[in-house]
Amino acid sequence: MRRALTSVGTGDGHGQGNGHGNGDHGHGDDGHGDRDESRLWHITLSVSGKPAPLSEVRRGLEQLAHDHPFLLTSRYADDHAEIRYWEEARDLHDAAAVALRLWGEHRSSAQLPPWEIVGLEVIDRATYHQRVAEGYGPPPAHPVGVHPY
Repeated sequence: MRRALTSVGTGDGHGQGNGHGNGDHGHGDDGHGDRDESRLWHITLSVSGKPAPLSEVRRGLEQLAHDHPFLLTSRYADDHAEIRYWEEARDLHDAAAVALRLWGEHRSSAQLPPWEIVGLEVIDRATYHQRVAEGYGPPPAHPVGVHPY
């Protein structure tokens, strides 16, 4: 049995939800997602693996930032990294699919370490801003760029 997804509005007028839970927000193929409008999604991608020289990790992340212009910030250590950026996509599924391909597709061109993706968070713009306003958002980002933990 399929259940329709509903949405709760943020009350700020910027979100897709209207607080009435009508489910008409393009969540998959439930017959309600006929809009092809792109939306912004905040992505946090976490990767981890065997230790690599910090200078190589930094250089690879800087190249990734150059190749992927929406990259906000990256934090890294010798055995893990976190990448935060905005992705434009039709829905959460598309945003997640792009995010899950990011590391692998840029691994050789940016000379990234052979780490695996160990975490992914994808939230819409309204949820991101609601979390920040409530004090539950991600830690304040360093200035845009690549930074050690």
